[in-house]
Amino acid sequence: MKNPLGIKDIAKMLKISVSTVSRAFRDTHDVNPETRKKVLALAKKLNFKPNKNASALASGSTKNIGVVIPFITNYYFSMVISGIQEEAYERDYNVILYVTNDHVAREQNLLENLSTSSLDGLLISISSDSSTNDHFEQLMAKGMPIVFFDRVPKDINASKVVQDDFAGALQATEYLIRQGYTRISHIAGPENLQFTQQRLNGYLQALEQHNMAIDQRLIVYSGFSQAHGATDALKLLALPDRPDAIFAANDRKAVGAIQTIKQQGLRVGQDIGVIGFTNDPIATVVEPNLSTIEEPAMEIGKRSCALLIRHIKNRDFEIQDMILPGKLIERDSTKRSS
Repeated sequence: MKNPLGIKDIAKMLKISVSTVSRAFRDTHDVNPETRKKVLALAKKLNFKPNKNASALASGSTKNIGVVIPFITNYYFSMVISGIQEEAYERDYNVILYVTNDHVAREQNLLENLSTSSLDGLLISISSDSSTNDHFEQLMAKGMPIVFFDRVPKDINASKVVQDDFAGALQATEYLIRQGYTRISHIAGPENLQFTQQRLNGYLQALEQHNMAIDQRLIVYSGFSQAHGATDALKLLALPDRPDAIFAANDRKAVGAIQTIKQQGLRVGQDIGVIGFTNDPIATVVEPNLSTIEEPAMEIGKRSCALLIRHIKNRDFEIQDMILPGKLIERDSTKRSS
């Protein structure tokens, strides 16, 4: 019986070393991309499949990536996960999902009891009440590669992938101003989150650039749910001088605001304009349809996963901050006339 094809045969045919072939299959950072392409092409031609278990054992790699997220039912995070999975699949990695339900205590407990030997690296989006970096830094001190995405901690020396929250908020607020709204409010997320501050700063910058007064009563902090948006809007409508437009930190809050506005007998768009942030499918279901800033969720997932794998393969790879732009989507909730 003929002996099966092995790595040595691939090496001999290409006139390179066995170790180079092995590293090419593992996609290590020190292999020339052209060499890897030749190895994979020949392997495909010969229908040769390397022993993944043996390769992982030899390299000390598990080929597993952990993903820590606040929610799994949230549209934005479901899109991010799709991007992560797509990139991981292309790189021959498995994805293991951990959900914190947006509670810092669960986040800390999860990471403190994590079996690091079963993971090559972690992608993390922090919970909204996360106020310390200790549990992240302990893992990093043990040599665990970590990339943060979307919700990222302050003052930590790690790679991060986020959308441009400041620019998106600036664009949303300026769009409301161009539509003729003059008293614009902002229903924000939890005050301690970095992206909450970025979106607030974009909103404030737009008002300043257009010489519009900043009224702190028009800024309301709360959670991210539809119910939070409804309650926030009710507070704003109770003001003696109510706003004529609302910029919401996300689409769910914007939809809650729209419901409250309609319940109060006001017209969305004509009386009070509303714009959100995400481009959740709910934006095209609610009436009137919601204007919003579309977040590049799928791309954030892909980029963060690719960046983590770079850190896994090369522990000396430099820390990077990636900021991806959003896109303005105009719909009926910001139209002043029918």
